[in-house]
Amino acid sequence: MKFISVRDLRGKSGEIWQDLPVEREMVITSNGRPVAILAAVNESNLEEALAAFRQVRAIEAVAAMQRQSVTQGTDKLSKLEIASEIASVRKKRSR
Repeated sequence: MKFISVRDLRGKSGEIWQDLPVEREMVITSNGRPVAILAAVNESNLEEALAAFRQVRAIEAVAAMQRQSVTQGTDKLSKLEIASEIASVRKKRSR
């Protein structure tokens, strides 16, 4: 996978657009750190590419919630404790 700085993206955008269909994906960096992914799409695969991207984001969100649950110790709650928490939140919302 090719890494491109933000500076190169600004200065060599023509070359990058030519390379993108061959490379398929490129990582954009700022100060050496990844900040974005540039992916080749076309009219026929745009919706599929967006759906895949959104699915990955959802999976990442679930994984982050699971890690947070382990950190907070809430991964060990019983079903009864979970039901109690849900009931408590619902009660507060209904007020």
